[in-house]
Amino acid sequence: MSDTDGKKPLGLGGGRPGSVKQSFSHGRTKSVVVETKRKRVMVPKPGAAPGAKPSTSGNPSLGDPSKRPAGISDAEMERRLKALHAAKAREVEEAATRAADEKAREEERERRRSEIEAKEREDREREEALRLKAEEDARKAREAELRAQKKEEVRKAPAKADVPVDPAAAEAAASRAETKGVSTTGPRKIDRDRDERTADRERAKKGGTVDNRRSGKLSLSAALSGGEGGRQRSMAAMKRKQEKARQKAMGFGQKAEKMVRDVQLPETIVVQELANRMAERSVDIIKSLMKMGMMVTMNEPIDADTAELVIEEFGHKAVRVSDADVEQVIDTVKDKDEDLQTRPPIVTIMGHVDHGKTSLLDAIRKANVVSGEAGGITQHIGAYQVKTEKGAVLTFLDTPGHSAFTSMRARGANVTDIVVLVVAADDAVMPQTIEAIAHAKAAKVPMIVAINKIDKYEANPQKVRTDLLQHEVVVEAMSGDVQDVEVSAKTGLGLDELLEAIALQAEVLELRANPTRSAQGAVIEAKLDIGRGPVATVLIQHGTLRQGDIFVVGEKWGKVRALINDKGERITEAGPSVPVEVLGLNGTPGAGDVLNVVETEAQAREIADYREKATKDKRAAAGAATTLEQLMAKAKADLSVAEVPVVVKGDVQGSTEAIVQALEKVGNDEVRVRVLHSGVGAITESDIGLAEASGAPVIGFNVRANAPARASANQKGVEIRYYSIIYDLVDDIKAAASGLLKAEVREHFIGYAAIKEVFKVTGVGKVAGCIVTEGVARRSAGVRLLREDVVIHEGTLKTLKRFKDEVKEVISGQECGMAFENYDDIRAGDVIEIFEREEVERKL
Repeated sequence: MSDTDGKKPLGLGGGRPGSVKQSFSHGRTKSVVVETKRKRVMVPKPGAAPGAKPSTSGNPSLGDPSKRPAGISDAEMERRLKALHAAKAREVEEAATRAADEKAREEERERRRSEIEAKEREDREREEALRLKAEEDARKAREAELRAQKKEEVRKAPAKADVPVDPAAAEAAASRAETKGVSTTGPRKIDRDRDERTADRERAKKGGTVDNRRSGKLSLSAALSGGEGGRQRSMAAMKRKQEKARQKAMGFGQKAEKMVRDVQLPETIVVQELANRMAERSVDIIKSLMKMGMMVTMNEPIDADTAELVIEEFGHKAVRVSDADVEQVIDTVKDKDEDLQTRPPIVTIMGHVDHGKTSLLDAIRKANVVSGEAGGITQHIGAYQVKTEKGAVLTFLDTPGHSAFTSMRARGANVTDIVVLVVAADDAVMPQTIEAIAHAKAAKVPMIVAINKIDKYEANPQKVRTDLLQHEVVVEAMSGDVQDVEVSAKTGLGLDELLEAIALQAEVLELRANPTRSAQGAVIEAKLDIGRGPVATVLIQHGTLRQGDIFVVGEKWGKVRALINDKGERITEAGPSVPVEVLGLNGTPGAGDVLNVVETEAQAREIADYREKATKDKRAAAGAATTLEQLMAKAKADLSVAEVPVVVKGDVQGSTEAIVQALEKVGNDEVRVRVLHSGVGAITESDIGLAEASGAPVIGFNVRANAPARASANQKGVEIRYYSIIYDLVDDIKAAASGLLKAEVREHFIGYAAIKEVFKVTGVGKVAGCIVTEGVARRSAGVRLLREDVVIHEGTLKTLKRFKDEVKEVISGQECGMAFENYDDIRAGDVIEIFEREEVERKL
């Protein structure tokens, strides 16, 4: 029989009402009228993209004017569509917000659940530890009870034995007792086991625990029976115990004698490293520190005092060492007299700028050195060797005379043996001449005065000698001990006498050095050369520097790749008093650094790293404010001072250092020059980036920017200025800093006016009827109100009238009316002072 049972099935008609016949039990039927609805079909607008949603949001009557409700305009329909879209957007946003909130709540629930689980886990572990401890205590108590019980049984056993004892058996038992430590009168092992099992059954009946540790092998049923009998020791533990007892019986259980170690202890040490040096476990070290109240981990450093206490606690000896001990590898032994040999003197030429120092050296060397310097001014330290006609070898250092190179000149004095003080005969003693005298005296170096330009008509060498007396320099011509020679670098007059005087002074000094020891020298100049890398001009003082030597100089180190003398020739070694250019450094050292030869690269690298770290620590300590008050004062000072930031790049270290020192002196309490970065070498992109971030120009002294740096500067608008003479550089920066100074305001008195009467004028206020008693009164000028010669108000005029007309000025002897801006307390008899202000630009 089919499901429909011959009835007409229910169906959807064509949108018209129809009847359906329903059948019920007992043959009853009923006709039901049903109405079928046509399915709504969404038709896109003409021209719409395929698959695009209709703009009417599924309602065709909204887009079709014929099917739109009456009275609905296009604007109203558009407004309703916008409202519908906005509502849907809000629904989406609210759904996203609810999802995010639900996610956050779920994460919070997960976090709380994990915290609760962790806490429960900790509680369980704590309870387990307590339970294990309680079981261990109970086990120990049971063992003590059993030992006491067995002793009691052994003690009572002879009283129970009434049967006669076989002598042979007794003797065998006695022998066994001697070897195994078992009493001959005690019960046998079988009897003891039987007694123990009986005692265990009795304890089990009473509700106690059974000790099955001596029951032999562990059966499967006993292992699966669970906690009956409590926690039991494993077979491995029992075997370990038996092995330990056997080792102890054979005498192997004694601990080895503790070894006392000498532990090298630096200023700070990590806990793990301390444990390694002591050959102890780091856990034991941490426990010891915790007893002292220090909660540390194995990777944390501790100070030397604390580490020494730990070392002594463990029975070792602490040997204090310093980080500076790495420099002990540098050979500092004194030379023996038999190893010393005569060396050439190192002569430094000093004097005021433009007094002819380089020209004098040029005449001695018979080479044109001045033409190689910008503007004829020496801006580097030059080191040269000269051989006289008599065969004597002299090493000359030519130092700049300009005041900016004071530190360079000071370094020249520190490495020199003899100072030649050049003084122009037509100019006498000048400021830099005095500085050179001070440097020579501070270095305790003998001096020879060379009175130059003696060929000039206005030359007056006697005035030079007299001026030197004021600075405690007494020449031989004035009955002193300082040699003086009149020379002319232009004509060559007196040069031979000067060389003889230098040779005589060197002979008196008895200059000697050991050429066989490790080389030591001073860096006269350093630069970064394109193609050759960092190059240092070194003056060897002790020993001989050879190609391939490993050396450390200041914070840098290297291996001698090449040696070049003052003539540009490549040499293989350089002895005492020989100036050479050294190639092979890993960086540019500072002028004045000391070069020392070491044995290995590891030592050189270690010393350089230590010195670099020490310099950084010193710089950080010097720049850090220690208190809050100092920090506030520093911040306030920085806010009140305007800054001119600059980036400086030079060709050599000495010139860069001199420029930085000169720029730091530019300024006053209101403005200063701040050198953001200074270095040696070409201007690079990193310099441009730093200058752009700080709004600073880049200054290049005898260097140029490379192609990427120039492109970056053009793109970022960074100014690059090139200089070859230090005067021009300092003057330009000084002019730029002067532009940041606030203009000075000056007042000029122009007149007085006496108030005769005060009038009240509607809309204006109080007006003073005045007469100009001196000078002139101007509308644009500033005014002060004086009452009994005391200033009670300063401001500007609101009005200046003569009769009823507003005028610009009123001359002396005429009457006028004046009213002050925002001030009415004027009285008859007061005096008005009229003045003008003028702003004047200031310069550094």
